[in-house]
Amino acid sequence: MRAMQKPPLTHWLLYCRPGFEQDCAQEALRQARQQKPVIAEQPAIIAESGYAIVALNEQQLSYRELIFARQLIRLHHTIAALPERDRLTPVLSAVAALPGSFGALWLEVPDTNDGKTLSAFTRRFQPLLEEKLREQGRLPEDIKLPRLHIFFPDKSSALIGTGDPYNSAAAIMGIMRQSMPAEAPSRSTLKLAEAIEVFMDRSEQTRLLRQGMTAVDLGAAPGGWTWQLVKRGIRVTAVDNGPMKGVLAKHPLVEHLKRDGFKFTPHKTVDWLVCDMVEKPSKVAKLIEEWFAAGWCRHAIFNLKLPMKQRLAALDSALDGIRKRLDEEGINYRMMAKQLYHDREEVTVFLTKTKG
Repeated sequence: MRAMQKPPLTHWLLYCRPGFEQDCAQEALRQARQQKPVIAEQPAIIAESGYAIVALNEQQLSYRELIFARQLIRLHHTIAALPERDRLTPVLSAVAALPGSFGALWLEVPDTNDGKTLSAFTRRFQPLLEEKLREQGRLPEDIKLPRLHIFFPDKSSALIGTGDPYNSAAAIMGIMRQSMPAEAPSRSTLKLAEAIEVFMDRSEQTRLLRQGMTAVDLGAAPGGWTWQLVKRGIRVTAVDNGPMKGVLAKHPLVEHLKRDGFKFTPHKTVDWLVCDMVEKPSKVAKLIEEWFAAGWCRHAIFNLKLPMKQRLAALDSALDGIRKRLDEEGINYRMMAKQLYHDREEVTVFLTKTKG
């Protein structure tokens, strides 16, 4: 009697913030198990590497629904030992085995200190590989085609995969970098700037961030998040016992109230609630629930600070609590969560009321 063959496995490469590899893989496997049981053996997780690999049988992963993954790539080939004097030949050989053409070639490295030392190499290597692929007709100008990703964990190995432009991040290494504005009072402004770019397309930004809108910034000082709203012409009530700094100290669009953000309530509904307070995720989630249930805001972007252990469990509990309360209140909504590049031990959440 012939033994049953195991179905071929699909390996997925996910980039993440260094230190969150286990959370990234755990979340991806959980998403896969919601479709059917995962029968594959899980590849080893390398701590502080900035990436994780999961092996699945037939399940597909949805990048949009993954919180800790910066990028989602279908992994086709691993070159474990690249020769130092000729890295081009084995890479071209591996790519030759892949079907079809590619809309772009992205050479990437981990977001780690060691990874940054490889950036000079990838800049030199990119045009060489690109030229060969163009000669072969493998790189037509078509953004609808899969992207070819060559990921170098180190100088001696390469992971070769493809990215679906409709199911992945549209930025190299999955990082939507932001420039620090000279007038912004703190680097926290980059978190809200990135969140706006990640969670809203251009048309939605135009519609939801209009001049003349109103907002409340809880835990505002020194004003990094308030600055992002004010520069768009939005009037902000900044709530914090600490001082607002720089141009925001006396800005005509800013009303600074020295109060506890957890106790403040607005006199009337505002368009936006933003919140970057250092507190347990459960407490911040409860605050957001109350604001939406009471009808005090229409849209929100907020951060959930994660504990050192059981981060995924704490995040699930906070987000599930919000979902349950809004469902009970009969509120139609859309919620997205992502650990952004400018985040640290936290996850940023976008929550907006929608029409039924």
